[in-house]
Amino acid sequence: MRDRQASHGARRAREFEAFVAGAAGRLLHAATLLTAEPANANPRARRLLTSALAQTYASWDRLRGEDPYDHARQHLAVRFAHGAWHQHGSFGRSRPSPDSVLARLSPQERLILVLRLYEGVAEEQTAALLGLPTERVRAICARAMATLLHPPRGPAPALARAVPS
Repeated sequence: MRDRQASHGARRAREFEAFVAGAAGRLLHAATLLTAEPANANPRARRLLTSALAQTYASWDRLRGEDPYDHARQHLAVRFAHGAWHQHGSFGRSRPSPDSVLARLSPQERLILVLRLYEGVAEEQTAALLGLPTERVRAICARAMATLLHPPRGPAPALARAVPS
């Protein structure tokens, strides 16, 4: 009995290690996009990833045919959304890196854009995951894309006045 449990535990650990080896990089990149942190300084993204992987490992035996990547991605998205919600009382702006192109977006816009465009999650699945109507997800995604493709203009540069000689 003890040998069987040890064998099961070792197999479970090997399976999970193989999953992490294949999925952790992409999940970390998704988390980094969500937090809009620089890739080389992303402590919030790494915490999100660690939490998602820990939750996936804890549920590993109960997944039974479910995609572990999908499970980890869902946990990552929900943790990010809850963090943004609790930090600001709403989906207010967090403190992303000012160098990030995604910094102009609200956390909700980043979440929807990353799920839809980077992860390829369907509108309906994104809406169900976030508890929003599909039309709202579509509108937020369109607004986020418009913000990224057509950034607001800054003030016009001041013209140097010619000094008469």
